[in-house]
Amino acid sequence: MTNFTLYLVTDRELSSLPLEEAVEQAIQGGCTVVQLREKHACAREFYETALTLRAITRKYHVPLLINDRVDIALAADADGVHLGQSDLPCRAARDILGPQRLIGISAATLEEARKAQADGADYIGVGAVNPTATKTDTRTVTSSQLAQIKAAVSIPVVAIGGIHPKTLTGLRGTGVDGIAVVSAILSQPSPKQAARDLLEQFRGLRHA
Repeated sequence: MTNFTLYLVTDRELSSLPLEEAVEQAIQGGCTVVQLREKHACAREFYETALTLRAITRKYHVPLLINDRVDIALAADADGVHLGQSDLPCRAARDILGPQRLIGISAATLEEARKAQADGADYIGVGAVNPTATKTDTRTVTSSQLAQIKAAVSIPVVAIGGIHPKTLTGLRGTGVDGIAVVSAILSQPSPKQAARDLLEQFRGLRHA
């Protein structure tokens, strides 16, 4: 079973470190999943970055997921993909990727979450649970809606959107399986320490 507790989504523009170094530090600090998101890269650059990160994630036995691009995931032999509501449908992606690779689906409503599970998704990314500067086309999900979604599905639910130490308490009582983080790790001087602190805080929140 994949551990979705601390899910890193990359954004190379946020880090003062090379992306590869920042990702490795984040994993050393406790990140359990890495999603490579490259909104502005050409296919070749995306692929080459995926190969580089795949070597790092496999060193630490952490899954590497590719945002949006099923072709890049296959070409780079990544562990799966994460798809939005306007991307390739989950069932079509499953036909291409087969049963072994992970497929995550973004959802912001109960209906979308239930459909993702019915279509064979392995997990759901739900948000935005807070305002976020790293993605502009988000829909707001309240903590009560998040708890409803978590209660309605049996696959893991990962909260995403503006999650950092000061907003993390807003997830108390939702039962989510993990948090997806971008700037709260990558924009920090030490991604390793930032990941470690977030992981400790989230674990404390879940067991409070």
